[in-house]
Amino acid sequence: MTENPSRAVAAPDAPAPRRTHEVTNQVPPRVGIDEYGANTPLVEAVREFGAAHHTPQLHEIGALVGSQEFQGWAELAHTSPPALRTHDRYGNRVDEIDFHPAYHEVIGAAVRHGAHTAAWADPKPGAAVARAASFMLFAQIEPGHACPMSMSHAVVPVLQRDPEVGRDWLPGLFSRIYDPRLIAPGNKDGLTFGMGMTEKQGGSDVRSNTTHAVPLPSDPEGRAHLLTGHKWFFSAPRSDAFLVLAQAEAGLTCFLVPRVLPDGTRNPVRIQRLKNKLGNKSNASSEVEFDSTWAQRVGEPGRGVPTIIEMVNHTRLDCVLGSTAGMRQSLSEAVWHATYRSAFGARLVDQPAMTAVLADLALETEAATWTSLRLARAYEEDSGESDAAFRRLATAVSKYWICKRGPHHAYEALECLGGNGYTEDWPLARRYREQPVMAVWEGSGNVIALDVLRGIAKTPRSLDAFWAELEVTSGAHPVLDAHIGRLRRNLAEDLRDPAAAQTRARATVEAMALALQASLMLRHAPQTSADAFVGARLGEERGHQYGILPRGTDAAAIVARHSGAAVTPRE
Repeated sequence: MTENPSRAVAAPDAPAPRRTHEVTNQVPPRVGIDEYGANTPLVEAVREFGAAHHTPQLHEIGALVGSQEFQGWAELAHTSPPALRTHDRYGNRVDEIDFHPAYHEVIGAAVRHGAHTAAWADPKPGAAVARAASFMLFAQIEPGHACPMSMSHAVVPVLQRDPEVGRDWLPGLFSRIYDPRLIAPGNKDGLTFGMGMTEKQGGSDVRSNTTHAVPLPSDPEGRAHLLTGHKWFFSAPRSDAFLVLAQAEAGLTCFLVPRVLPDGTRNPVRIQRLKNKLGNKSNASSEVEFDSTWAQRVGEPGRGVPTIIEMVNHTRLDCVLGSTAGMRQSLSEAVWHATYRSAFGARLVDQPAMTAVLADLALETEAATWTSLRLARAYEEDSGESDAAFRRLATAVSKYWICKRGPHHAYEALECLGGNGYTEDWPLARRYREQPVMAVWEGSGNVIALDVLRGIAKTPRSLDAFWAELEVTSGAHPVLDAHIGRLRRNLAEDLRDPAAAQTRARATVEAMALALQASLMLRHAPQTSADAFVGARLGEERGHQYGILPRGTDAAAIVARHSGAAVTPRE
């Protein structure tokens, strides 16, 4: 007799079906947020430094970069990095770099919103501060594209000082249209720039460069040259043109190298390979060779370093902005996680040890934010001589300190997420790898610290301007006053002994940076935050790790200020 399967029943002792994987106590996606409106110190700094009229545009950018779509682009741009194609299938040299479409979406959005050259194209009051805030918002979510954006911004003053060259390139740089095609620059809707200074034998010692330039006899003005040599780090090689340094008859000289010549043929810029970098994966960095590569002299013959130094100063400022943007991302992710994650019977954000860590990360981020926008204010078109002198030292000082603080800040924020933070599914592992590039690019620690000493020696009024900036808060806090007093005495003593000054260069620059940050916090941050920063960074009980705050600090109030909640600013 055959049993009817439809009437079969489970044995009485069979195990009941179970749900084996129910997700609980995980944080919701951090998307759909106006990253500008949620960043209270940034909003206040934009207003304080004269760019409040840009608020609608900044909210628009904040909503864009906080969207799920933009964050998806950022993820794809890094998980699908650029690839080099040296030849086509027929054997022709093409030297092309293929990017994921998401990278083009990111950089296209940044160009449309003027994160590259808006401050130059429309230099009304507050333009430099607004551009800095725009740049920071985009770099907060996707940092790789910031390299060509920064260089496109920084090249403008160099080209403005040489109108004969600038007239052909500035209109395209000022465009709000992103055009990635490798075609003749005169046929493009928008242009971007890169830079190539260092060579394998010299690195930061660019005066040891061996690339040489030979003038073309057909150019009676002596502008056109042919370059032969190499660059060990050639940034953003897909750009339309580059400023490079080469040895000419008069000495080291600055040249503009177009990627494509006016007739549409490719200039021989041979991309040897793309750098396999620790981070910054979405951005292509390369090694290149020049083989009778056409170039146009920019600036005076033999004055290559003075010509290009203005570009370097602006890219150093953008290193500060980029590191600060990274701090904001790290802090935001840590606070978000701690707000929605519970352990041992309470939310992480409400547990005092975690609250202290988050508050300390917030203090670091806020100090960097005020410093960044104060520097941007010093680069405004209408800034006076005192601001110009101030930025000479303050840019290098801030670049040294803020960029060095970035990696440790990212690590500590990553740890707030526990195991999740250590995985590539969350953005902080990527940010941890990203932050060191700002400390290395445009001068590593010793280069920057020694440049501060050179700046003091060459332009003593820059040091006077720096002291004048700190004088604004003289008497506001005894700990800061004592710190500045020691700094001034030690610096005066060191400058009498050049060897001692170099040995103590890092200590000097660190002390200058902390004095500037503390002064700015006392001027602009809530009293609770300002006092906590001074005590945690300059006080007798300061620690070496994040989360060590002065007794009595209202850590919860500091965290709340940075969580996106509305807080009334201090009068």
